[in-house]
Amino acid sequence: MEPDLSDSFASGDEDNGRLAVASKNINNEINGNWLSSSSNSIHEARLKAKAKRRLRKNSSRDSGRGDSLSDNGDVVRGTSATPTSPKSKLLDRKSRLGKGRGLPKKGGAGGKGVWGRSGEVYEPEEVDEKDPNYDEAQENCVYETVVPPLDERDFEKTVTPIVQEYFEHGDTNEVAELLAELNLGPMRGDVPSLAVSLALEAKASHRELTSRLLADLCGPVLSRNDMENSFDKLLRELPDLVLDTPGAPQLVGQFIARAVSDQILSKSYVEGYKGKVDCEYTRAALDRAAVLLKMNMGGLRIDNQWGTGGGQRPVIQLIKEMNLLLKEYILSGDSKEAERCLRDLEVPHFHHEFVYEAIVMVLESKGEKTFKMVMQLLKSLSVSSVITVDQMRRGYERVYMDIAEINIDVPRAYFILEQFVDKSLSMGIIDVKLRDVCPCRGRKRFVSEGDGGIVKLESY
Repeated sequence: MEPDLSDSFASGDEDNGRLAVASKNINNEINGNWLSSSSNSIHEARLKAKAKRRLRKNSSRDSGRGDSLSDNGDVVRGTSATPTSPKSKLLDRKSRLGKGRGLPKKGGAGGKGVWGRSGEVYEPEEVDEKDPNYDEAQENCVYETVVPPLDERDFEKTVTPIVQEYFEHGDTNEVAELLAELNLGPMRGDVPSLAVSLALEAKASHRELTSRLLADLCGPVLSRNDMENSFDKLLRELPDLVLDTPGAPQLVGQFIARAVSDQILSKSYVEGYKGKVDCEYTRAALDRAAVLLKMNMGGLRIDNQWGTGGGQRPVIQLIKEMNLLLKEYILSGDSKEAERCLRDLEVPHFHHEFVYEAIVMVLESKGEKTFKMVMQLLKSLSVSSVITVDQMRRGYERVYMDIAEINIDVPRAYFILEQFVDKSLSMGIIDVKLRDVCPCRGRKRFVSEGDGGIVKLESY
């Protein structure tokens, strides 16, 4: 007879049932308090909410871990989840609405200040006649840029830099193009008077450029009537111009004579003022113009009355004028006039030629007068900085290089040069280094010690 084991050992179903009851009893008792089923569900909801808050906080720190919650509220960690950091969301140009295929907005043509994709060409839009803003009168309109006319204040501010730049480059075509872009209006006739008034305070070369400018502007930009009105205005303003430029009447008279010679003023322009002038300055300008025109009929060329700028002159002409300047100085002895004439040549880069010609004149002279006068002139030009130290040095060095050829025509050239260089050093014209490189002629011995005192005549 088999023993009944039902009392000693419970079956599997009974054990599971007992464990479930025990766990239920344990869950219903928290901190010694028994909970009902409704309070148990509230507690589970709080745990799930707390787990979700923890997950959101950790997602910003470690976006690659891909944490998520299961249905039971447990945290599930994965490695294949996509990053969801706030910075990446700001830089992400995909749609955040969860719609579409994940492509960039506007096909990549969006963005602030962007009209469309790069390289995209827009075709002209067709006008919709049914548009309520459609206006038939504007369909065939042609829009042009309108430049307002210049008033007197803007005229001087705009045209003065153009003329001053022209004094630097000397291109009349550029001035004509710049003036054509401006709406001069009634101020068109004031262009010549402004250019001449600026040239009165400038150099002789700038006056020559102004005369050329007026001749080139007459026709394409300005008319003869504009030229006559402009010179009339200059004659009326002579009392004011004399305050800044005392020689303004004579200079304006030369401009008038040059304008008549260039055929931009009529030949009867000067004669039309006879008996109608009360101002002494205007009368002096017209008399100067009349005299020059009579001399022009006698063969004088008015087109070269201002001379030519230094950089535009041939080198041979500059050398001739420097030689004439030195000869006039030797005759007159006026160093101030020689300094003024040298400035008027406007060739500071070529002053070394003046120093060279002055020293050669001393070497070829026979008396001490030229020696002393040239020394005084070079000293005056060095003190006034008309001739710079570099130009003075180059002039002396050129004489050093050519002294051998000069000595062929002037046997005492080496001796005179040594005296001139020593005197220049004592007067502060040159420095010791330049004096030390002065060439000297080697002395030949006419009697050899081994020849018994016989003079070698053929050696000289």
